[in-house]
Amino acid sequence: MAERLTVVVGISGGIAAYKAVGVVRLLVKAGHDVHVVPTEAALKFVGLPTLEAISRNPVTASLYDDVAAVRHVALGQKADLVVIAPATAHTLAKLATGLADDLLGTTVLATRAPVVVAPAMHTEMWANAATATNVATLRSRGIVFVGPDSGALTGADSGVGRMSEPEAIVAAALAAVAEPVATVRDLAGLEVVVSAGGTREPLDPVRFLGNRSSGKQGVALARAAADRGAHVTLVAAHLEVETEGLTVVRVETASELALAVESAAEVADVVVMAAAVADYRPATVSEAKIKKDDNGDALTLHLVKNPDILQGLAALGREGLTVVGFAAETAPSRDELLELGRRKARRKGADLLVVNSVGWAAGFGTDDNAVILLDSSGTIVGEAEGSKRQVADVVLDHVIALRS
Repeated sequence: MAERLTVVVGISGGIAAYKAVGVVRLLVKAGHDVHVVPTEAALKFVGLPTLEAISRNPVTASLYDDVAAVRHVALGQKADLVVIAPATAHTLAKLATGLADDLLGTTVLATRAPVVVAPAMHTEMWANAATATNVATLRSRGIVFVGPDSGALTGADSGVGRMSEPEAIVAAALAAVAEPVATVRDLAGLEVVVSAGGTREPLDPVRFLGNRSSGKQGVALARAAADRGAHVTLVAAHLEVETEGLTVVRVETASELALAVESAAEVADVVVMAAAVADYRPATVSEAKIKKDDNGDALTLHLVKNPDILQGLAALGREGLTVVGFAAETAPSRDELLELGRRKARRKGADLLVVNSVGWAAGFGTDDNAVILLDSSGTIVGEAEGSKRQVADVVLDHVIALRS
């Protein structure tokens, strides 16, 4: 038998709580010392005697039982593993903000052990911007997610939000002990194409028209997708960030990027257009360096429009292909940013448009980002703020919800 672990199983108040009994049973059968910490709401769905009988340990939901043993932190301190199944939207919100008004909250705050959560809620709650942001926050702290799966929910509803089966939860939880930084591989088997960086349109062999994009957000998206199990192709224009470990196709111009993305998209499940692509290019490119002595005090450039790569991808309408676009705008207010984003969302037709405000000190080149996610009709479906990796995970959470 493998090493005997001390496992805390937290149960929050959702109808899937009955399946937590199976999680406890499997862990006990595997020879582990299991301590159940239900919330008061969880006990409305599954009885305390059942949990004590299956776990073979006393069970309480109260912060004030066994005070002398400092139970509110002792369980977390001695745990080798914490599993929360089901984890409701309410519980995820509490974990993300560090609330500790019950025994489960204090236990999680007091532990240094891997924490594995199995979300369970209705599809609309899982896709809600607040939940997506909380999930991204928890992922960034190393919390391991198992599911949710797609299937029958409470009542006649069906969709993403069904708690994973006990066997899958236990397998992922025990794996997390050996690999505490494990990430749920919810993109496993998918081909994901991400474009990143700023294109450069040559004027002559020396000069080009470019932009201030560093590629940090696109590379964060590529790494997040790879960590979550996808096979990722990064189509990279000019970057100011490392790409070690990623499959990279290097390009310079918008036309080169279009060809590379369109080729990769032929077999892709998801395309994320995070690159800053030039809208225009010089009509002609000089074969020799343009001399100021030949042009006097003014130089006139004739520019022609580049093809709209995102709009072209969205127009493919290929079944199974999810297209995500980015829109960087210089808007003085949130309302104006939204109006610009909504017009672009309706024009481009992408499944998801990630809108952010950029300026001299925002968006381009920074380590953080703040974005609003719009669907193809311009409706807000989510928001995210934080590191570019946190934003990347929120975007991918919404991609998964869309595909489901």
